[in-house]
Amino acid sequence: MSQPRNPIIVALDVPNLASALTLVDQLAPAVGAFKVGKELFVATGPDIVRRIRDTGASVFLDLKFHDIPNTVAKAIEAAVQLDVQMLTIHTSGGLAMMQAAQKAAVDAALRTGKSQPLVLGVTVLTSLNTNDLDAVGVPHDVGNQVERLASLAVKAGLGGLVCSPLEITRLREILPHHVQLVTPGIRPADSKADDQKRTLTPKEAMTAGANWLVIGRPICAAPNPRAAAEAILASL
Repeated sequence: MSQPRNPIIVALDVPNLASALTLVDQLAPAVGAFKVGKELFVATGPDIVRRIRDTGASVFLDLKFHDIPNTVAKAIEAAVQLDVQMLTIHTSGGLAMMQAAQKAAVDAALRTGKSQPLVLGVTVLTSLNTNDLDAVGVPHDVGNQVERLASLAVKAGLGGLVCSPLEITRLREILPHHVQLVTPGIRPADSKADDQKRTLTPKEAMTAGANWLVIGRPICAAPNPRAAAEAILASL
């Protein structure tokens, strides 16, 4: 996907098809894409992607594939068949897995005539900090680990990364300009952090160099989701 005119990706962190489609109907004119994550995908199956695509809206399939290279490649081929515009894999799956994922995206798009999705490498989850990494045996602070995994993702040929807003500035210094940065952990100034530990406001993240902003509860849980999305867009 190219640089968006509307960088807001709404995280559809809701438990059922009806709730998701209600939000899509309300928000489609005011946002750039919708994120389908594990809860919604497991609850509804691939039909939720088809239903969103039927409206003309773009889909970010956030299932964070992490497995042996062949298994991940097959999953991405299936995602291309669903006509998603973005999807995620864990960079900690290693170079060979990421290379297989990117190749599968390119080959499946050529074979099927579908659009080639932007394969995004997930570096360090925004719910983790340096102490959390140390607890699972990663002897690096968050920033160093993000840079290590981001560089590996670029070597594998990925076109984008998912990263905390607090790492954007540094990544923009070390990565090629074409690499797109998709940023969760976005909270408007008047919102709670919830379970995110590394956050910025939408405007701060865009100024730092983000291409896309993933925003969930500040929009979906608002009394008027459409108004909340429009207010965030205006703040940019």
